[in-house]
Amino acid sequence: MLLEQIGIACDIVPSELDEEMFPGETPDQYALRVALDKARSVAAKTEGAIVIAADTIVVLDNAVLVKPVDRTDAVRMLTTLSGRMHRVITGLAVIDSQTGQEISRTSITRVWFRALDQETIVSYVASGEPLDKAGAYGIQGRGALFVDRIDGCYFNVVGLPLSLLSDLFRNLDIKVI
Repeated sequence: MLLEQIGIACDIVPSELDEEMFPGETPDQYALRVALDKARSVAAKTEGAIVIAADTIVVLDNAVLVKPVDRTDAVRMLTTLSGRMHRVITGLAVIDSQTGQEISRTSITRVWFRALDQETIVSYVASGEPLDKAGAYGIQGRGALFVDRIDGCYFNVVGLPLSLLSDLFRNLDIKVI
């Protein structure tokens, strides 16, 4: 887990919120709102905790690609991403449940996919890896084979922009190192 990688022990508490996009909401607004809603939901149930919540989406031509609903949807997403640049947006929220202080921001990384043939896409989807990932791929797994290059934070594409998290902690006077 990424938090353990930077020396932070944590408990995972699901927020169980509806993550539907509101009409008129931009992708950036959507990712940030969902992260804040998740953090607020968990903070309301905890005492004296630092709550971290993130929501990561993939955006291609202003269309939001969330987690695929099934294998066919995953193949469709990967086919549309093939040979193109897309943005990965993560909304990140941190709340001190003791003080109620909260801070949130977004991180955006541009990702270029190499051209993929259908056999490769179908084989990857059959592995099951893309079925629970925004945009139907995981850069931290076999999906890394599709990425030609990125501009921005690698950890943002994984789902938790650690550099931004460090900035948010600093703004809340929370020491990590």
